Amino acid sequence: MAEIVIMGELLVEIMRPHEDIPLYESDYFRGPFPSGAPGIFISTAARLGHSTAIISGVGQDDFGENILRRLKKDGVDVSRVLVSDKGNTGVAFVTYFADGERKFLFYMDNSPCVMAKAPEDLRGFEDTKFMHIMGCSLMANVDFAKEIIKTMNMMKARGVKISFDPNVRLEMMRDKAVLDMLQEVFASSSILMPGVSELKMFTGENDIDVAIKKVFENPTLEILVLKNGSKGSKIYTRNGLEVEQPIYKVVQEDATGAGDSYDAAFICGLAEGKTLADAAKMGAAAGALNAASFGPMEGKISPQTIAEMIANN
Repeated sequence: MAEIVIMGELLVEIMRPHEDIPLYESDYFRGPFPSGAPGIFISTAARLGHSTAIISGVGQDDFGENILRRLKKDGVDVSRVLVSDKGNTGVAFVTYFADGERKFLFYMDNSPCVMAKAPEDLRGFEDTKFMHIMGCSLMANVDFAKEIIKTMNMMKARGVKISFDPNVRLEMMRDKAVLDMLQEVFASSSILMPGVSELKMFTGENDIDVAIKKVFENPTLEILVLKNGSKGSKIYTRNGLEVEQPIYKVVQEDATGAGDSYDAAFICGLAEGKTLADAAKMGAAAGALNAASFGPMEGKISPQTIAEMIANN
């Protein structure tokens, strides 16, 4: 039984070892690291002690084995991950720059990571409380996006809460139809978890206050989690600003995946019945622990380390 579920792409990341090495230059890489925003999210939730499942796909290859071994080790139910010889596991080459910018080269076309189908029924999901969706998963492949939305509708009809991180990756945008799909997922979302730039892009409003009001025109929306990098996060409800959560400072090794870990820990907090303030603290702690280690799915994240970081800040 999975309390928290996600459907989206799994891939490995092959990363530059330090900042300011363009991908067009010949130089070294590190990896492969198990990754994909959905994988990072669900790994974090599992490490925090929750029952979890992912619907996705990998190739019948060593990169797929890399991902599956890691998710199984973390306790994620991977029984609905398609393992196919009809293509290779998705790969992202990644580089970072001192100004905080990142650049990705994705190799996901015809990959099993975007071939998974919606489940025919929801056996095994009777106890599911939350389904999380990433915008990057909708952008990866239009047919896959349709399957994610089909799954979302099945879950929502069962009373499952939908949480949504728009997670806009323009590098992955292949079809303008995805914009309509992003809006369709938003319309079904109880929890929206964008960055500031994503909120502006998503609403078409440059004024943050106007954008916040606009998203709450969606009658389904209950919570807006607005993430703003080093400035922390702010949690809004229909009553207005509820929580301002600063970041927990660490020596940053790699910020990739920090937002995905934040999302997961925040949702875990809600699943545990915690207040918005305590859920935000969990999110900030998980994001910091993720950023303190090199690799997108790394970081010493556990209930104990989360509690220690909160207690020490």
